[in-house]
Amino acid sequence: MVKISRRDFLKGSGATALTLMAAGLVGCSAENTKTPQTTAPAEVPENDKIAAAYLNPQREDYRTNTKELKTLFSPLTVGSLQLSHRMVKSAAGSATYLAGLTDELLQYYVNFAKGGVEMIYVEGIAALEIPADGSGYDAETLAFGQKLVAECAKYGASLGYQWAQFGAGENEMTVEQIQAIEDRGAQIAKGMQQLGFKAFEINAAGFNMGEHFLSRFYNVRTDEYGCTSLENRARFVTECITKIKEACGSDFNVQILIDAIEENDNVANNPTLMTLDNAVTTPRTKITTVEEGIALAKLFEAAGADSMHLRLGPLGHHVAQFGSDLYFILNGIEGASGFGTQYDFKKHWQGQLIGDTQGAGMLLNVAARYKAALSIPCGVVTYMDPAHAPDFFEQALEDGKADFFLMTRPLTVDTEYVNKLREGRIDEIAPCTRCLHCHIGSNEANAMAGYCRVNAMTQRVMREGGPASYDLTPAEKAKKVMVIGGGPAGMEAARIAAARGHEVTLYEKKGTLGGLLDFAHTVKGPHENLQDFKNYLIRQLEITGVKVETGVEVDAAKINAEAPDAVILAAGGLRDTLKVDGDGSAPVIEMESFMFTEMGENVLIYGSNAQAFDAALWLTVHKKHVTMITPNAAEEMDMQQSQHAMRMMTTALYSLGFSAWPKASLKSVNQNKAVIMTEAGVEMEIACDAIVNAADMLPNTSLLEGLSVAETYAVGDCATPFNIAKAIHAGNDAGRAV
Repeated sequence: MVKISRRDFLKGSGATALTLMAAGLVGCSAENTKTPQTTAPAEVPENDKIAAAYLNPQREDYRTNTKELKTLFSPLTVGSLQLSHRMVKSAAGSATYLAGLTDELLQYYVNFAKGGVEMIYVEGIAALEIPADGSGYDAETLAFGQKLVAECAKYGASLGYQWAQFGAGENEMTVEQIQAIEDRGAQIAKGMQQLGFKAFEINAAGFNMGEHFLSRFYNVRTDEYGCTSLENRARFVTECITKIKEACGSDFNVQILIDAIEENDNVANNPTLMTLDNAVTTPRTKITTVEEGIALAKLFEAAGADSMHLRLGPLGHHVAQFGSDLYFILNGIEGASGFGTQYDFKKHWQGQLIGDTQGAGMLLNVAARYKAALSIPCGVVTYMDPAHAPDFFEQALEDGKADFFLMTRPLTVDTEYVNKLREGRIDEIAPCTRCLHCHIGSNEANAMAGYCRVNAMTQRVMREGGPASYDLTPAEKAKKVMVIGGGPAGMEAARIAAARGHEVTLYEKKGTLGGLLDFAHTVKGPHENLQDFKNYLIRQLEITGVKVETGVEVDAAKINAEAPDAVILAAGGLRDTLKVDGDGSAPVIEMESFMFTEMGENVLIYGSNAQAFDAALWLTVHKKHVTMITPNAAEEMDMQQSQHAMRMMTTALYSLGFSAWPKASLKSVNQNKAVIMTEAGVEMEIACDAIVNAADMLPNTSLLEGLSVAETYAVGDCATPFNIAKAIHAGNDAGRAV
C-alpha cells in the first residue's frame, strides 16, 4: 500500500500556490491568484482551454458604480398605479408555500413591502382564488386576502396577482371550453379585486395556455384560435384582457407576460413538446421571433393591456425561461443550454441577447425594441439586479431600453434591497449568488428542500427546524462569545450573535476571512458572486461590532484563557488523505491545490460532491480528459448544488467526454493506468496521470471535547459537511440560539 499525499508530489508553482492559500493570501482577483510560475485560471494563455471557453467571452467592466441612480428612483405610471421607482417584485415564490394561507406566506410578501417594493405580484395561490361555483369567498379566505393587502399597503405597496393557466390540450379544446377558461380568468380577477389587489398578470409565457395559443410551435389549430393569423394566435389573450376589464373596470391593471423572443434549446428531439414530424423536420423554425412578439404585443395593447412583462423563451427548459442567467453558471462554458449543447450569443436568439455580462440584463436589447414599438410600459426580467451593476442598469433605463425591472431572487435574498439601494448602502445588500436552490419543485416535500444560499430565513422561517420568526430576539444577557473560524458559517454566526447584543470575537487562523469562498470563487468564476458574498459578510461583522482576529489558531488553552460563555466552532471539515496502491506514477493532488498544480492529460477525480464536479468542469475546460469515480450512488452525485446547476453541469460535461463511475472503488495505479472496480462488479483500466482528492469531507469537532464552557455549538462543514447554504443556516441558527 502506497500512501500518496500532496506533500510528496506538489512541486514548483503548485506548492507555492498552496502555501499562499494556506496563509490566507490568495484573494479572489486575478492579480491575487498569480504565483511565480503559474498563471491564475482567469489569465491562462490563449488556446489553453477548449474551444467552448472562447465562444462567449465575458466582459469585466460592466459592474462599475459611478452614477446616481436617478432614473431607477424616478416616478413611473403603470395604468392606474403610480410608483416612485422602477423595481417590481415579479410573481415567484408562492409555489414554495403550499401549506395554505399561513402567517409565513403573509410575512413573505409583507417583508418586500417593508423593504421598499411598491408593486408586488403574487404567484398563483389556489387557496386565494374565488371558488368557481359562484359561492364567493368564505370568511377565512376573505380575511386573509384583505389582511395581506392591508399589511402591504401600510408600507405603500400594491399587490397584483399572476394567473398562470397551465397549458394542456389546447389543440383539442372546443371554442366553448376555451371561452369558459377565459371567463374563469375574469372571475378570478374580480375576486382578487374584491380582496384589494390592484393588478392582474396573465402568464402567457413558458408552458402556459396563453403561450400555447400564441406559439406556432404548439398551436396547430385552424379555427379562429389557430395560427392562420396573428389576430387568431392572440385571440385567447386579447379576449381575456377584454373580459377582465369588463369585470373589474378600466382602472384595474392588466399586465401580460410573454416570451419576448424564443429559441429551441433542445434541437435534437423533445417529443413532449413537438409532434414527431416537427421533432425531425422543424426543430426551430416555429419559434416566436422578436418581430412576431412585438406584433402580438400591439394587439394586447389595443385590447387594453396596461403593461408588458418580457422574458426569455427557451422552449424546453422552464427555469431558463425566467432565470436564463443560468446559462452562465458554468465557468468556461458560458452559454451551456442544459441539453449538452452551447449557444453562440452572437448568432442564436437572432443575435439579440446581451451575452457578455454573466447573464445580467441579457434581455435588455430585446426589451428596447418592444418599448420603441409600444406606448404602454415594458418591464423585463432575467437577473435584473441594479445593485450588482449599478451603472449598467441605470444606463439601460436612461437609454429607454425598459421602463421597469422585474425581480425576485435579489429581493428574496435581501428584502431590504430597495431601501438600502435608495439610501446608498449598497455594500450592505446581501448578494444573490444565483445558485437557484430557491427554485424547487411544485410540492410541499420539495419545497422543504428548497432554500436560499445567503438568506437563512428563506423557506425555513416558521417551519419545523427553522427560526420561529424573522425578527432577531435581543439577548436577555450579553455573553462573551468566541467564534472559531472565519468562513461563511462562522461569519454568519458571529454577525447574528453580535446583532442580538452579545460580545463576539471571531478567530481565523489564516490571514484573511472567507474560508473556502476565495477558492470557490476562483474555480467557479464570477457568475455566483461569491466574492461579493464574502465582502458582504465581512461588512456585516463591521456593522455589528464583531471583533476579528486573523492569523490566530485557537486551541483548548486559548479557549480556557479567554473563558468565554459560549463557543461556536466553525473550523471547516477534514478530508482524509487518499491512499492508493501502486507505483506512485499518478500523484494525488488535494482539492484545494488542483488548479495550481501541473499534471498530465488524464485526470481521475475521486469523489462526486459539488467540489468534485467544479473541479471536473475546470479541468475539462482546461483540456484535461477527466474521469470521476466515487463510492456514492448515482443519485447522490453533485447533490450539494441545486438541481438546475446540476443539470447544466452534467449535460455539458458528458457532452465533452467526461465520464463518471458511481459505487466504484479505486484499486491501484501502476504505470499511469488506474484499475477501478465498477458498480457492475468488473474491473476497468483507465489512463491516469494524476488523481484529485475530492472525497466528501468529514466532521471536525474535536476542539470542543472536554471544554468547560457552558454553551458550545459546531456549525458548517466542521459539524455536517455539505454546502455553503447549509453552513449559513447552521451559523444563523447558532447565532440565534446562544
